[in-house]
Formats: sequence, structure tokens, C-alpha cells
Amino acid sequence: GAAGEMIFEAIESRDVIPLAWGENGFRQLSNSRGPISEPDDLDGLKIRVVGSPLFQDTFNALGADPTQMSWTDAQPALTTGAVDGQENPLSVFDVARIDQVGQQHLTLWNYMNDPLIFAVNRQVWDSLDEGDREILREAAVEAGQWEIAMTREEEGERLAAIQERGVNVTELTDEQYEAFVEATAEVHDKWVPRIGEALVEAAREAVEAR
Repeated sequence: GAAGEMIFEAIESRDVIPLAWGENGFRQLSNSRGPISEPDDLDGLKIRVVGSPLFQDTFNALGADPTQMSWTDAQPALTTGAVDGQENPLSVFDVARIDQVGQQHLTLWNYMNDPLIFAVNRQVWDSLDEGDREILREAAVEAGQWEIAMTREEEGERLAAIQERGVNVTELTDEQYEAFVEATAEVHDKWVPRIGEALVEAAREAVEAR
């Protein structure tokens, strides 16, 4: 849609050629302390996040203590209790078996979708003839479509497998979800101008149209 085209234009302006979209699913929240169903439940929890100031601001607004570290460092930190929790798509939680390192509480809050973009360096792209470019783009689109379908089809099975291993799963009601929206309103207000009003509005319209 329009928002996706705007994002691709922004990426291409940095000399990276975006080819296709994929997705890893919604990022969920897990921890070793207890169920999380409202913002206050995050107060003081050390949560491993990826290296993005937007993630940092979000968890700070919720009263958590966001800690940036690589996934390689995160698993030992979860094991020792140096951090209390993490956020990732269900696929990562399941494949990495992080319930085995104390992550016995999982909250389905769908706070962001985790996109995957197939892209290529502009210099590499410019070195290819038109035929090879077309083959590469078609392959990327096909791979993205397969990855999206696989992610969505397997999510229910992954959740069931996680629950079978004894993980306590909390699924937010609409009212509980709105409490998190309200608690992070200041983050929204801060980042909309940085991301771009037009892009945010295009994305909002696309979501509401579904």
C-alpha cells in the first residue's frame, strides 16, 4: 500500500534497493517474574530490547528498565536473571526455547509487527543487467509471500506448543490493550514528527481499512 511505498522510497534514498516484504509476526513480551496484563506490571522489570531508541522510549514509558543487547548476550542474561524478560515474535520464543531459561510468562500484546525486507546494495544492483534484476526481484517477492504465509499459518501451532511446555500465556482484553496505548501516548507524540506525519497517517489508514 501507500505506506509501504513510502518506506521503500526512504530506504532507496539511502542507496539500498528494497525488493519485497516479509514478516516475522507480532512481537510479544515474556518475563520470569509474573503475568503482565497492565502497564504497572512492567514497573522496574529489566527487559532486553533491540538497539532502537524507539524501543527504549516505549519501555521507559511503561516503567520498565530496557536493556539493549545482542541476542547472543541475551540468552545467558536471561539464564542468570541479569535481565527479567525480552520481546520477540513467537517464532523466536519457540525456536530458541527461551521458556527453558526462566521465561515462564508470556503476554500477547501485539505491540508491533516485525517486518522483514529483502534488499540489495545499490552498487550490486547497478552491476546487474535488467534480466538478472527481474529474476532477483521475482525471487524476493516469492520468498516474502511464502514467509508471510508460513508465519501466519504456524503462529497458532507455535502458541499451542509453547503452552504445552507450561508457559503461562496472558492475552490482553481490548480494555487492557488500550491501557498500554494510553501509557505510551507520549512516545507516539514524540516519534510521529520524526517518522513523518504523512507516513504515519498512511499506515493508520491502511490498518483501519483492513
